[in-house]
Amino acid sequence: MGFFDKLFSGKSKETELGAPAAGEAVPIGEVSDPTFGEEILGKGVAIRPSGNQIFSPCDATVDLMFDTGHAVSLKGDEGAEILIHVGLETVALKGKHFKVFAKTDEHVSKGQLLIEFDREAIAAEGYDTITPMVICNTADYQSVNAYTGKTVSPGDTVLGLVK
Repeated sequence: MGFFDKLFSGKSKETELGAPAAGEAVPIGEVSDPTFGEEILGKGVAIRPSGNQIFSPCDATVDLMFDTGHAVSLKGDEGAEILIHVGLETVALKGKHFKVFAKTDEHVSKGQLLIEFDREAIAAEGYDTITPMVICNTADYQSVNAYTGKTVSPGDTVLGLVK
């Protein structure tokens, strides 16, 4: 959408972010950890995963791939600062049940595999596997729209960002 389209329509183009995992897209408020559920880090969405893989939600640069593989921070080519956190309190696993496929400073494409994890083993150890995806620079956007209440495949639109 060009300048004149925006001027005459009054609407900004929405940047779409894909689901980082297969599963059920749910409102971020359903995450029991207040850091995510109360949007302390920013607005977002959560996935109750049905699979064992995390994919990039957009073309981005890996800002930080945590050594433990439980989380990844991305800087989207469109400017979004994205945190994907696999499960809650899973940092305590110290990398057990996680395998990383991208490294810090690497440029990744939408749909590229970032992390594999053993969802069942993590749950068996007592951890919630819900996976928040948060926009850490929420204040840079006029709106962050979550598309929830549906089963998603990796890459299906779950967040829309409007500047």
